[in-house]
Amino acid sequence: MNSDNKKYELKNLSPKELEKLFAGWGEPAFRSKQLFNWMYNNLASDFSEMLNFSKALRNRLAEECELISLKLESVQSSSNSGTKKFLFSTKDNNKIETVLIPDKNRNTLCISTQAGCPLDCKFCATGLMGFIRNLTTAEIIDQYILAAKNCGENGITNIVYMGMGEPLINFDDSVKSLEIFTHEYNIGLSRRKITLSTSGIPHRIKELAERGLRIKLALSLHSCFEDIRSKIMPINKKYSLAENIDAIKYYTDKTKTRITYEYTMLKGINDRPEDIDALVKLCRKIPSKINLIPFNSIAHMAPGGISAGLEPTPLNKIEKFAEELSKHKITVILRNTQGSDIAAACGQLAGKDNSQL
Repeated sequence: MNSDNKKYELKNLSPKELEKLFAGWGEPAFRSKQLFNWMYNNLASDFSEMLNFSKALRNRLAEECELISLKLESVQSSSNSGTKKFLFSTKDNNKIETVLIPDKNRNTLCISTQAGCPLDCKFCATGLMGFIRNLTTAEIIDQYILAAKNCGENGITNIVYMGMGEPLINFDDSVKSLEIFTHEYNIGLSRRKITLSTSGIPHRIKELAERGLRIKLALSLHSCFEDIRSKIMPINKKYSLAENIDAIKYYTDKTKTRITYEYTMLKGINDRPEDIDALVKLCRKIPSKINLIPFNSIAHMAPGGISAGLEPTPLNKIEKFAEELSKHKITVILRNTQGSDIAAACGQLAGKDNSQL
């Protein structure tokens, strides 16, 4: 037990920390690899499944350790796309949401790193619900473990840190979860299939580059103009776009990866000809691609202020916007909205029970 008599949350521990735990119990180091394999490759949810451990060791693990940190409250499926939204509760009864997005050859899991979010982006339901707390490493990882049990035989192929919260504010736990997902013992995932999305914390972007993970990075951009970005993303007042572009360049140079700019299309705000020109100029500086995202309704949050007046750019205009960018040899992906009928699309997560939607 920990000194405060609380059980160990095993998924908060790295393989080295698991080794240390077992060593303290007089167990050999290889037990940590066996336990890692049970948790992450076999998706074990009970110590009784771990039959290559003695009964005495299984009992001790059950007495002193926690294997699962979240409770799955409900799964809601979209009738339009097959997208699934998982509602989890933490042990202190906070609600978080995770989304599984199916495609032809992949299943992408969108995971959360915070309960709520402190950034107050005006187009995002999570921002409107406010900030509650950071999630632990175990709570981040268990979204994957529990969702993987509910996604069919193909399993989860891709992970995107694009759910509730800002991963780089919850830096230590987000990075530790990435280190576990990309560890050599983990046979189910590739670092090339993991993307972390950030609204822009420059010093943390640079620190992430130094960790050697070489995961994909996405910047939640939404405008190339400082004044507009500050209105719809208040974090820009603290960390300017110019600072973030400098950090992004550092990241791409250090990791030899290509950045993705996420760009939610807002009518009359960031869909103008001058926005196209600014994006072209930006994309010529750094190896990158652009995800154009239709604005999804946040009416279920009853927003006020700027948020209440936001409207989606019409689809035909988004298509024209993408066409103009493509003329400049910029890679543009027009993201299809999936899961909006269950408030599971980009920007809609708010930790609400299904009955509230």
